Amino acid sequence: MFKKLGSDIFRKREFYGVSTELTSATLGFYYFSFEEDFSKLNKLLKEFDEDGIPLNTTYIDVEAPRLHYYPISIGQYGLAVFHSYLKTRLSDKREHFLRIADWFVKNVVLDEKLGAFWLTDVPKPEYRVEKPWKSAFTQSRAISILLRAWRITGDPHYLELATKALRPFTYDISEGGVSANLLSGQPFFEEYVASEPTMVLDGHIFALFGLFDFVRSVTPDVDPSGHELAKQIFQSGVDSLLRWLPEYDMGFWVRFNLCRMEHYPAVDPCTIGYLRLVAEQLKILTQLSGQAKFQQYAEKFTKYDRLMNILRMYGVKYKALIQLNIL
Repeated sequence: MFKKLGSDIFRKREFYGVSTELTSATLGFYYFSFEEDFSKLNKLLKEFDEDGIPLNTTYIDVEAPRLHYYPISIGQYGLAVFHSYLKTRLSDKREHFLRIADWFVKNVVLDEKLGAFWLTDVPKPEYRVEKPWKSAFTQSRAISILLRAWRITGDPHYLELATKALRPFTYDISEGGVSANLLSGQPFFEEYVASEPTMVLDGHIFALFGLFDFVRSVTPDVDPSGHELAKQIFQSGVDSLLRWLPEYDMGFWVRFNLCRMEHYPAVDPCTIGYLRLVAEQLKILTQLSGQAKFQQYAEKFTKYDRLMNILRMYGVKYKALIQLNIL
């Protein structure tokens, strides 16, 4: 942990570039300019299968480490490949991207009520999740990938599947969906669907990005009902985030989540990397939603990124990790 503290304090503060095409209906570059380099993109990505689908290693608290397919990371890498294709127009990049899109086609679970969703089969011990789990973040990544595949191929099957992927957002986690607190009218899109709300902040915002991909690219003239549903879900997520965001503000730092499970720490601050990520996400969300409040929070959270606050955060984080048996 001391090594991590040192790297957080002294490393150069770099982050993904932000796209200049945030609201374009052509659906080109994603909101963050992901690149294919594993070391910059996602350190849990380790290797590829024979189709060029990336494989993740497990989180530190998983007892039996193994390589596995992690839909969120597969989607992230797919977007990076798509960016390479946009920059080079090379056919092998296009084909690689479509193989990743087809991974989502082949691995989807279709349900008459819930529509289309994808499962992750690696445990999440800190949230007491041991069986394959749904994720609003996964839904978002799938939507972003499938819509781009539809755009470059014209194949309506990709669009149909992306439309079905909206439906899990319309059900509470108690009903098999990916939205917590939906029944109370304050939906929070869950990165990790567990028995109780986990409410990971960056996961909710990433889910909003995928929903906005649908809103901006699937226009009413293409699919009026799908566009309207995506627009309604996106707006409900924006409105609820405005309500929940103050609860993440620790006064000097930002909470990673609002998990209220009995075994979970009362306060679990985000890492320095996540604080910077959330600040950038909120800047982007300001442009997508037109809500100036997000920019205000982005600026406030950025000001928290100071040495004394980092040291204070690490004291709280250490206690949280001890309680979760991670250290």
